[in-house]
Amino acid sequence: MSSAQHDWDVFLEGRGAVRAGGAVAAFGDSQRAARDATVLVDLSHVSIIRAAGPDATAFLNGQLTCDVREAGETRSLLGAWCSPKGRMLAVFRLWRAQEAYLLQLPRVLCADILKRLRTYVLRAKVVLDTLDDTHVRFGVAGPRAAALLEEALGNIPPTENGVATAGDVTVLRIAGAHARFALVAPFPEAQRLWTTLEREARPAGAAVWDWHDIAAGIPVVLPATSEAFLPQEANLELLGGVSFTKGCYVGQEIVARVHYRGRVKQRMYRAHVATETAPEPGVPIYAPEVSDQTSGTVVLAAPAPGGGCDLLAVIYSDRVDRDLRLGSPTGATLGVEALPYAITDPPTP
Repeated sequence: MSSAQHDWDVFLEGRGAVRAGGAVAAFGDSQRAARDATVLVDLSHVSIIRAAGPDATAFLNGQLTCDVREAGETRSLLGAWCSPKGRMLAVFRLWRAQEAYLLQLPRVLCADILKRLRTYVLRAKVVLDTLDDTHVRFGVAGPRAAALLEEALGNIPPTENGVATAGDVTVLRIAGAHARFALVAPFPEAQRLWTTLEREARPAGAAVWDWHDIAAGIPVVLPATSEAFLPQEANLELLGGVSFTKGCYVGQEIVARVHYRGRVKQRMYRAHVATETAPEPGVPIYAPEVSDQTSGTVVLAAPAPGGGCDLLAVIYSDRVDRDLRLGSPTGATLGVEALPYAITDPPTP
């Protein structure tokens, strides 16, 4: 374990952090604190891949669904890395830092994705490594998040998907139920910031961060859903994560074909279920009055502030208004709820 990560773990454990499954699960009873509280969340379950070198832009642009040239030191964007069949292997948040690109993704995927990406480097002048050994990742979200960070740092991104730096601290503004920021910093700065922010912000577990992703309709790929979805099925192009004009990348032919035919049979929807335990990614969804075959798949779920669980799920669009059940045709009922953006398909040619 790296020194920075070890020091950070010891620091958080001294503040009551309870770890489970590679993430901070809670600081006491905090999983349902997301809606109205301003929260601090450890993001050690997120990794950052660094791509540096004179060919980094061309290399990444030939791999990812987004137009890498649109990322900058003041702007992040979403993108996916796909299989040759157009199925997503990972979803990244991408931005620039000096002469390098930084790609944020779930830590559980990082080692495999890094290894597989390196096989595509060949003669390209690009080096791929991670920041996990040297930099801490954590987040702050809620009604007071922007004010607290501005007071502590003096420089924060004014709009969603913006990026700002304050000394050695990088701040990314991300959509959520309230203002939400992901921070990347060396351990001493992270420790100082957390100590300052926790005077008014409440430490909370990783599920709270997941809940904000669900509220914002931001997709994630995890091991159970790797190669399960096309980018459009997870609404990635609606979030600016797919370019249809930049040229070729891995899986581009399939992704473009779906786009230009104007038909996406499945889409990602937000839903609520009255269960106390959040379903795991990959759990099937059924519409029993239509078919005994699966009608959808859970993408991400988290405890909801008011009880039950909120989730994102990819569901066949012609079944989304039906009676939907979780896990089996007789499972708990899902209630589909509005996303913060409209689901629209391109015009049929």
